[in-house]
Amino acid sequence: MKASAQIIGLPIISIADGMQIGAVKSFVINPDKGSIDFLTVEQEDVQLSLKAIPFKKIVGIGEFAVTVASSHDVIDLAENPIANQLVNKQIRIKNTKAITRKGQLLGEVHEFFLNEETGDIIGIALRLESGEAVLPSAQVLTYGKDILIVSDDASGALLSDASMLIQKNEKETEASNIPEQIQAMSETAENVEALESLREKQVALLAGKRVTKDIYDLNGELLFPAGTTLREEDVRKAQEAGPSVIVDVSMNIEAE
Repeated sequence: MKASAQIIGLPIISIADGMQIGAVKSFVINPDKGSIDFLTVEQEDVQLSLKAIPFKKIVGIGEFAVTVASSHDVIDLAENPIANQLVNKQIRIKNTKAITRKGQLLGEVHEFFLNEETGDIIGIALRLESGEAVLPSAQVLTYGKDILIVSDDASGALLSDASMLIQKNEKETEASNIPEQIQAMSETAENVEALESLREKQVALLAGKRVTKDIYDLNGELLFPAGTTLREEDVRKAQEAGPSVIVDVSMNIEAE
């Protein structure tokens, strides 16, 4: 996990050339995915157009530099329709207000955190009337130019420290990976006890969590409305509904 302030200004190093090709100037945010899709590049020579690096081309983001395979990974944003469209949206996160869906002010955003491997935004730091807190990105409904719209119960999901985002993300990742493990075991293993143990682990991880969106079964019937706190029997019901249903549950939960 990296705070945005830890990345802005870092030198961008080409591994193939062994030279600095610029520095990180800003982020190009994809509001639909909740991710950083490009890093814009500040170069010493005067450029008539904005240069950027697709996040997927980044080899690594370290403490002292951002590395890419070669200088050819730098693109002209004006020549990339998708990137140009994102730039024109002028989405920003820092120095915006976080407002609930019903119009209540939650706080002002002064920082955000991202997964440096994927570019996904994982949380935002807020200044509240009572101090500061961190909100997981799952609570953000809309990334706008001046305003972030968050869920009405976002205040209940606030964390006291950014490090808790990592713990939360690891638990959710573990929960979301279990359906794949179960499917693999059911296809290749004869150990029924091991398979059942994995199912029980899934129940333990998901019970007590709250779903953040409506969950439907394979027939389109509503299983759990958004905001439902899952009981053990609910998790088992989702397991019985099928792998895609329990994956949907695992990917859309927050701690109660």
